[in-house]
Amino acid sequence: GWIRKEPCNFGWDWGPELATCGIWRDIALVAYDVARLADVQVLQEHGANGRVTLDIRISADRASEAPLQVQLEITCGREVVSAERLTLTGGYVTTSVNIIEPHLWWPNGMGAQPLYTVRATLLNDGEPLDERSLRIGLRRLELVREPDPWGESFTFSCNGIPFFAKGANWIPNDVFAARMTPERYRASLENARQANMNMLRVWGGGIYEDDAFYDCCDEMGICVWQDFIFACATYPTFDAEWMATVAVEAEQNVRRIRHHASLALLCGNNELEQGLVGPEWTETTMSWEDYGKLFDQLLPEIVNRLAPQTAYWPSSPHSPVGPREDFNNPTCGDAHLWSVWHGQQPFEWYRTCTHRFNSEFGFQSFPEPRTVYSYTEPQDRNITSWVMEHHQRSGIGNTTIMKYLCDWFRLPCSFEMNLWLTQILQGMAIKYAVEHWRRGMPRGMGTLYWQINDCWPVASWSSVDSLGRWKALHYMARHFYEPLLISGLEDVETGQVQVHVTSDLLRRSFGKVSWLLTDMAGQRLAGEDINVTASANSDTLAATLNLASELAQYGSRQVLLWLALRVNDEVVSTNLVTFARPKHLELQAPDIRYTVADSGDGSFAVTLSAAKPALWTWLGLRYLEARYSDAFFHLLPGQPVTVKLTPLAPATLEEIRSQLEIRSLIDTY
Repeated sequence: GWIRKEPCNFGWDWGPELATCGIWRDIALVAYDVARLADVQVLQEHGANGRVTLDIRISADRASEAPLQVQLEITCGREVVSAERLTLTGGYVTTSVNIIEPHLWWPNGMGAQPLYTVRATLLNDGEPLDERSLRIGLRRLELVREPDPWGESFTFSCNGIPFFAKGANWIPNDVFAARMTPERYRASLENARQANMNMLRVWGGGIYEDDAFYDCCDEMGICVWQDFIFACATYPTFDAEWMATVAVEAEQNVRRIRHHASLALLCGNNELEQGLVGPEWTETTMSWEDYGKLFDQLLPEIVNRLAPQTAYWPSSPHSPVGPREDFNNPTCGDAHLWSVWHGQQPFEWYRTCTHRFNSEFGFQSFPEPRTVYSYTEPQDRNITSWVMEHHQRSGIGNTTIMKYLCDWFRLPCSFEMNLWLTQILQGMAIKYAVEHWRRGMPRGMGTLYWQINDCWPVASWSSVDSLGRWKALHYMARHFYEPLLISGLEDVETGQVQVHVTSDLLRRSFGKVSWLLTDMAGQRLAGEDINVTASANSDTLAATLNLASELAQYGSRQVLLWLALRVNDEVVSTNLVTFARPKHLELQAPDIRYTVADSGDGSFAVTLSAAKPALWTWLGLRYLEARYSDAFFHLLPGQPVTVKLTPLAPATLEEIRSQLEIRSLIDTY
């Protein structure tokens, strides 16, 4: 663990033990006989009048006393915002640039992501010697910690506006990091953007990611919580040479990524304060004194010196108020909540949590059958086979999945349905958590589930598997991370349901909440439309329904509560509330009908309708690969759903019709 190398190379509870060696990024010997640029730093000051001032500091390494100048140019698209020539004195120069009508950068969902280019060209007698180009976004991206009614806040804000952080944790995207390309980064980060995410945490057991990663995050409005690469281990901070190496590592990476608009936080480590630090050194802990040398002294000094406008956080999780050993203090800081999964608590446990920022929590599932087929032979296709257990790196993994599956669903009828059903189970777990925490804003202001991606084909906590296929969780995340979310909080004992509308929008929304209670045949039992004004950037209790008499008459296993939110006559969010676990619902054969139409752009419109409720409906093609605009949704009789199906290779209408497979929960048993 003391080797400065990707920690998860040596194995993690989702990754294989495949320790790489050798040089995996470009290296070079750089020679110069006059000078070269040493550093270009850009700081921002945002004035009350909307003006932005850039404080630009440029330094050069000199090999001679030749006079030096810098040509500094700032552009936004094709517009030249500023251009000037500066003289370096002693190899250093500073300047201030006022941007009168700035185009501000915003996280995904809050606005656009315009980027400015700051280009510095080092000159000697008019001849260019070196050039440095930085893309920046004009924004104030801050971590706000201040006293409030619940303790101390942990809220990110952009340009003075607090926002709820919606996202996931990011691990290395490939076991062999050198195989990553800008195109693969873009595809993976596009998955985050499409799921309405606005933040990813680059986890401290991986790597400082490639420039292409941060470039894409800048363009997509995905804020980056960046851990320094220290995770789940003790470190020899008593060794001066080791600390000197770490200082260079930290300085180089802070200088490299600090200018990115997406950089929201620099965090010292992953989970060291969660039981790996104590009064003195033991076989499993380092002392608080030695811990502090790195995470309370060296790293914050480097961040404050090189990136003073980026917040530093010593560890995740961390409680800044009270004893640090109370690492999941619900009144302050961030929390890693693993009582579901590792602690075997039911999904409902999430609804007891009132933490300020939930930076890790998760639940596992298997990849879909097509991915599993890539690493199994037919005789291996049983979840307790050696190969299936080898592709499960959590010691309690498959057993835990099946325990929870039996708690919530009927036993699946085949190996393939077992795989699909675990994905629905995983999506339900995270949905329970995220909807609860979004309803609780502004007390809690962030959920980053574990994890968005995989580095090899494996059973894991990911919502997108290693081959880029979305699991059920990712489709569900697209919905529970919607800017406007309708959700229900049921109390089976009293028969009451609180209907909430949670808004991330920066303005009030006027809409209509529709609720409909049906039996298992889809017949209406009760319902109404309710006008609602959803407050900006907050949660609104739209209605409290009393369904006790209907539950008494029909029984909790025989009813479904359908929720819909309409704004300007458009349905912007839907949800489903049940009063019994899915395994006890008396579902009827839904008789799903569908039509397929060629959209003329390489995609196809599949319109589905059902005679009876069809829960967690998903589409697939027998042989072809495709992307789907939605999946694992609920079909209500009389309300057709159209899914955009986009094959990854050209296909005919007849091919799509002949290969299309449509399933729902009832097909799993």
